[in-house]
Amino acid sequence: MIESTLLHFNFWAQIDNTWNIMGIRISFIEFLNSVPLGWSFLEGLHHGDFEVSRDVPSECARQLARGTVDVGLIPAIEYQRIPRLRILPNISISAKKEARTVLFVSRVPLTEVKKIAIDTSSRTSVALLRIFLEKFLGFQDIQYQEHPPVPERMLANFDAALIIGNPAFRVPRDQFFLHDLASEWNRFTGLPFVFAVWAVREGVDLGEKVHIFQRSKEAGLLAVPRIAKLYAPNLGLTESEVEEYILDNLDYSLDKDNLAGLSLFFDYAAELGLIPAVKPLTFYPLSSPNSRSIR
Repeated sequence: MIESTLLHFNFWAQIDNTWNIMGIRISFIEFLNSVPLGWSFLEGLHHGDFEVSRDVPSECARQLARGTVDVGLIPAIEYQRIPRLRILPNISISAKKEARTVLFVSRVPLTEVKKIAIDTSSRTSVALLRIFLEKFLGFQDIQYQEHPPVPERMLANFDAALIIGNPAFRVPRDQFFLHDLASEWNRFTGLPFVFAVWAVREGVDLGEKVHIFQRSKEAGLLAVPRIAKLYAPNLGLTESEVEEYILDNLDYSLDKDNLAGLSLFFDYAAELGLIPAVKPLTFYPLSSPNSRSIR
């Protein structure tokens, strides 16, 4: 979870705010990897305009499923579990290769792992871990147990742990066996991995305001030096490490390769019984009145 108190920068103070967006409720992931997507809502042009709740990924999904928010930045797997969602096009939190903050960490070699602590914040990463262990490696009889995201306790009481988001920065890289799950996915499939997407609840009409989300992403990527300055001290990172993480490890598009990786992920999740079946991706329309589906 983002440890720092967000400060207000008048980054876009000279730009006219022509949008009337009061009343739209957003659930936003409080990890560093999400900050560029929400920069306009957190610090920029639309600061204070949306009703924003800041949550861990699993809670973002719960709020969208309950209808307590209109738009949520949700774990990708939850699109398959929550009925009648529409995805905002061209935006995601993905990794083309290494993600750095979705780690499978073990005290023992892989072949000796039996009991795993899984971060209660996670949904997509849990499914990815099971695909890695059960489909790619053929492991069986693994015990998974949910655990609060405290790496030290997880690794003290279990053979291994799934650690995601900001807590992953605290894991000593030289003391454990580490597997970056996005990197492992890429090694076995040759594809990127999509961790999260913006999803819109059924019945919500964003109108032209849908474009704000793309513009917020663009503003966030332009503001990476400011993000690094704000977040680095509380994460125990240098500003250059934060910039490298956002710009080199992460990808915020939903391009052809990312969509292919997402589709394959859903296929494997269904194969393992993690979702009942694969439903096509339905996108929120950017201009036309009809959504489009692809598979």
